[in-house]
Amino acid sequence: MPSLSDSTIAHGAATPDAIALRGSGTVFTYKEAADGIRAYAGMLRDKGIEVGDRILFIAPTVPEFAIAYLGVNAVGAIAVPTNPLCTPTELGYYIEDAGCKLVIAWDGISAAARQAAEAAGVEFVPLVQGAAATSGTPIDEPVDMAPGDIACILYTSGTTGRPKGAELTVGNLKAATRISRQLGGYEEDDAVGTALPLFHVFGQASVMLPTLDAGGPLSLMARFHPKDFIDMMIEDRLTIVGGVPTMWNAMLHVPGEVEPGAFDRLRLAVSGGASLPLEVLQAFQRRFGCTILEGYGLTETCALATFSRPGVPAPEGTVGVAVFDAEVEVRDGEGNSVPTGERGEVFVRGPFVMRGYWQRPDATADTIIDGWLKTGDIGELDAEGNLRIVDRAKDLIIRGGYNVYPSEIEETLYAHPDIVEAAVVGVPDKHYGEEVVAVVAARPGSGLSAEDVTNWSTERLAAYKYPRAIVFVEELPKGPSGKILKRAIDRDPLLAAVEEYRAAKAAAKG
Repeated sequence: MPSLSDSTIAHGAATPDAIALRGSGTVFTYKEAADGIRAYAGMLRDKGIEVGDRILFIAPTVPEFAIAYLGVNAVGAIAVPTNPLCTPTELGYYIEDAGCKLVIAWDGISAAARQAAEAAGVEFVPLVQGAAATSGTPIDEPVDMAPGDIACILYTSGTTGRPKGAELTVGNLKAATRISRQLGGYEEDDAVGTALPLFHVFGQASVMLPTLDAGGPLSLMARFHPKDFIDMMIEDRLTIVGGVPTMWNAMLHVPGEVEPGAFDRLRLAVSGGASLPLEVLQAFQRRFGCTILEGYGLTETCALATFSRPGVPAPEGTVGVAVFDAEVEVRDGEGNSVPTGERGEVFVRGPFVMRGYWQRPDATADTIIDGWLKTGDIGELDAEGNLRIVDRAKDLIIRGGYNVYPSEIEETLYAHPDIVEAAVVGVPDKHYGEEVVAVVAARPGSGLSAEDVTNWSTERLAAYKYPRAIVFVEELPKGPSGKILKRAIDRDPLLAAVEEYRAAKAAAKG
């Protein structure tokens, strides 16, 4: 029966001296990783953890994350990974909602976790460098689990209401691992690196698990810094890197050159989490000589749905076709498939679709319909099945009766050489219903003005689309994966900017 730790333990026996994990001053060979997983599982069993128990798990992107995560799975328990930046109140909600029996947290950032565990009356266990087990006897073999058993619960933030826990089963994550390996061509001679948060589904299912399944080395960076990440690519001779558009864009702005041939082994960058602007993709390929393949997925689908297949480049602006063993449809408001090229809501079906939302049958029934996951994203399919994500349904701006898709405007803004980050949002407007506002982070020292941005936009966009107000910020708010969080943008300056635009327009008319 399957366990997520099976392949790492098997590699520990077959290639014991091969490097499995490295980062933050720690290196594990596959034998050391396998032994660490067994020992960690034994410690949890000694603490009374049984099959199906939930464990709140808080750690940055360090090698010990993988040891503890797979140790939880090896003992048959359910990992509940969460953001290390969560407050005690937020962690307390996860403990209560998931019914966690234990809290594990990285020792250097454990204050909030300790406080939450104490308040909930559950045991706290620090995760220390080396992932040393403090008690118990290592298990001989991982606990047998059925494909439908929950391996992991990942809480999705959503935009309203309390976070919901997506139940990802052993079968879901095994399928995601297999499919990700096929898509990226992960093999044991690949050296993979990422600074993605491993508590996020992308880092777990598309990078960590496929690399360990293949038996190659995984280089981890706990906190992304573009220069340091480039150095890691060179020093560890990486062949595959995983990240999000904000990371690729930040790396492009690192000054200086490197030795010729520094990136010769680098063959693939796997991108997800948000739409990848075409200008960023092309500039990254020019600088690093590396193909970026973009994918699309959700927490509820183990980060999978579509992907740009190697050797079969997806048309510009699309995120590829349905991944292996999956189907993608675009439907109208009545649930009917729309003709090729027309827009509608994206639905996904495949072996990686979650079992449901933890203890939320109504939300599960609203989201999973006859085996199809309702994504909440607006998209369109071309004749070859390539998906173009137009926008999140909730992000659609309706200005004067016209549908305005922020991603199209953001693509235009990212093409400007002095724009580092951009987000386009709609704000309430008495005349048009909603008005288009661009929030922009400019390249330091560029002197970019609102007039510059407006002129750039009006030359490239229809009159109803271009942003009427421009708000400059040093940096846009981002989630743990590096994805820009539009809901975290302060709306007051945006509303004020629209009012200023309206007043200036009225004054100009006399």
